[in-house]
Amino acid sequence: MEYRKLGKNGPSVSSLGLGCMRMSGVAGRRPSSGPDGDQESIATIRAALDAGINLLDTGDFYGMGHNELLVSKAIEGRRDQAFLSVKFGAQRSPSGAFLGADLRANSVKNFAAYSLQRLNVDVIDLYQPGRLDPSIPVEETIGAIADLIHDGKVRFLGLSEVSAEQLRKAHRVHPVAALQIEYSLASRFIEREILPTARELGIAIVAYNVTAQGLLTGGLSESSAFGKANLRQNLQTVSTLDVMAKAKGCTPTQLSIVWLLLRGDDVVPIVGMSRRSRLPENLAAIDIRLNADELALLDRAFTPGAIVGQRGSADLKHLSPR
Repeated sequence: MEYRKLGKNGPSVSSLGLGCMRMSGVAGRRPSSGPDGDQESIATIRAALDAGINLLDTGDFYGMGHNELLVSKAIEGRRDQAFLSVKFGAQRSPSGAFLGADLRANSVKNFAAYSLQRLNVDVIDLYQPGRLDPSIPVEETIGAIADLIHDGKVRFLGLSEVSAEQLRKAHRVHPVAALQIEYSLASRFIEREILPTARELGIAIVAYNVTAQGLLTGGLSESSAFGKANLRQNLQTVSTLDVMAKAKGCTPTQLSIVWLLLRGDDVVPIVGMSRRSRLPENLAAIDIRLNADELALLDRAFTPGAIVGQRGSADLKHLSPR
């Protein structure tokens, strides 16, 4: 396993992170697999730790705390092997319905207190609002996390899905270690302004949704991420990835991961998994090499805007990065 730094003065984390959201379902719904599914999820986290993956991405609103409880069980006795990245802020009803976000200072500290309890840890490694709330001053939300850092309850400040302007404003309040944001061959919008700003400030990028909810793998079940009306055109673009993957003897998923790894040492992809069977394929991506011609071909085929339609997570009301 290779390791990369989260930010100019941040910690070292595995070059590939494990996204844990799918282990607790989406929109707050528990998976239907029951206890057996929970055991497989725990085993998946432990297998990832065995392989050297230390970056575990969770959120207090994933399954309304269920996901943090899973992570807690998985890292029991292995806390020193895990780097815990936790998102907060979303509010849900018992049915899983999204109710909004609360990023007031007292609420931030309340969320942290409950996460620490569910995770059964003394400190959260990276703490970040799932989105910033424009109705709450950035200084209030970030200031509350800075207080938690000062009190030894959080180690590093993170952000998720913010603009370049918001990133600068937050960084002025307290140094930001990492920005979690959607980034893939299919979704390269951050290259215009957000990525250059992060690099100027020494902030790492934690990239999620690396296959665009299955679009880059040609999967039809989730490929409406950029709109069903655009599916035919987008799959034609994606065919370039499929052809290259077959020629190299790997999978489109692996190429999607390695492309991100090659965007810079400050980019760390997180891949969602809930079963151990997915781990070998994703880990093998680390060893795949692309030459200059192959990279140039992908850059031409997936030039920004080549995938048409609005990305699935563009509606910032949904605080659930995948």
